[in-house]
Amino acid sequence: MITSAVTISLVPEARGGPFVFWDDLEAGCARAAALGFDAIEIFPTHADDLDGLVLRELLRKHGLRLAAVGTGAGWVRRKLRLTDPDPHVRMCARDFIGAVIDFAGGFGAPAIIGSMQGRWGDGVSREQALAWLKEELDQLGPRAHALETPLLYEPLNRYETNLFNTVADSLGFLATLRTQNVKLLCDLFHMSIEEADIAGALKRAGPKLGHVHFADSNRRAIGWGHTDIAPVAEALKSMGYAGHVSAECLPLPDSDAAAAQTIASFRRWFR
Repeated sequence: MITSAVTISLVPEARGGPFVFWDDLEAGCARAAALGFDAIEIFPTHADDLDGLVLRELLRKHGLRLAAVGTGAGWVRRKLRLTDPDPHVRMCARDFIGAVIDFAGGFGAPAIIGSMQGRWGDGVSREQALAWLKEELDQLGPRAHALETPLLYEPLNRYETNLFNTVADSLGFLATLRTQNVKLLCDLFHMSIEEADIAGALKRAGPKLGHVHFADSNRRAIGWGHTDIAPVAEALKSMGYAGHVSAECLPLPDSDAAAAQTIASFRRWFR
């Protein structure tokens, strides 16, 4: 069954970004539950800044699950990326992501690698950047596998990375990895920029699809942009996708309105 999730960012430097709830984990959980979401997706400053006991009690209290944990703060706060030319920076990036994998895995949830993948250029060739990315994913994938969770890799749009922007290219890269434990996070906002056929790209991902970010073409809540959701929903249902669709969208006009529009859209298309 396809389930709903909503994002909660705990990263002050990311304020104004595409996260529905902000700063207060307890309040975010309460609002998510009140609106009828199945799960939350957290973006912490660092895994060490999350209290597992507190989170477990909040999830129990509000009847929620943990859908995923993002690693974006590694880039936003610390400028860490897996394709940095400095080997010390790459090691720190690996350690940052590894800590998130360990924390999320304790809840049966995956970690997300998005902005921390980095890019090529400024003296680093594409071939070298991809070699470093492959090396890091081949270490991090098995770490997640030991906790019985996948590792999620997110293709971003061309303005955010020049590594992989489409599902097809990302699948080709994942096929070169030794680890088979890396799955794709397909973000409908990025896909609206890069994919000629969003539904077709999702079907192409098939069993490699591990998570979906539910955002419209303007990165507002689904239904407030131009993306045709009908074929997207049909594709996910017809392929037997049984993961989360998670609202990683702008909190416009405010968090509650964006969350309410998201859950209304989710119920329309998946219930």
